[in-house]
Amino acid sequence: MFAIPKQLNHLVGRAMHLYRMLADGDRVMIAVSGGIDSLVLSWLLKEWSQKAPIRYELLAVQLDMGFGGAEYELVKEQICRIDLPMLMERTDFGYKAITAENGKSGCYHCARQRRNRLFSLAKEHHCNKLAFGHHQEDIIETFFLNLFYGGNLSAMAPRQELFGGKLTLIRPLAMVEKKRIVELGQNLGITPVANPCPLAANSRREKIRAWLTPLYEEDSALKATIFASLGNIRADYLLNPMPTALAQISRD
Repeated sequence: MFAIPKQLNHLVGRAMHLYRMLADGDRVMIAVSGGIDSLVLSWLLKEWSQKAPIRYELLAVQLDMGFGGAEYELVKEQICRIDLPMLMERTDFGYKAITAENGKSGCYHCARQRRNRLFSLAKEHHCNKLAFGHHQEDIIETFFLNLFYGGNLSAMAPRQELFGGKLTLIRPLAMVEKKRIVELGQNLGITPVANPCPLAANSRREKIRAWLTPLYEEDSALKATIFASLGNIRADYLLNPMPTALAQISRD
């Protein structure tokens, strides 16, 4: 049996502990896209279930976004190799998203439809946790996406409760760098499935990633510094209007 690398195991364990991601009796749905991140997460959560002092159930879920091609069967093959219970569903979400608003905001519409369907499936299958394979770089990129294009300061939370606590989103790889995930996936013989979306190579996230990559290469500590800053918020130094100013704005 292949052991989880010590450093990666420590980072996942730290995230699990700090954000209270799993509890005894949880039923966890894993959102599997076919990328290396969600596939490695599936393997990790299964490994953890065999040694953890708590008991939880796993269900891997893959939504085919309707772009055509062999991706559906390829993802199914990878989940079968990991040996997890699975649920796979074909949708037309991708096509609808690309054609919405004359092709504008396709990524937004696609992500929203996928997320809403995952929420529905979690409820139908009595899952109280929904696990995503987002890693450290994903969280940093989301921060800059929201800053540049959304007009707000926010990122992905490692743990987020929804619907009054009936469903909790968890990101066990939140503290892990992408390169560690890729290395583990290669050692496990996991074959990631390419994203068939025609917008994948030209998305806003890709632009943010292309901007950040040379900065990371220039300063090896930069990634860790940015990530740490997301938990070191100094709200007093942001543009928070005083109550009197807010009242004036509402009157105007």
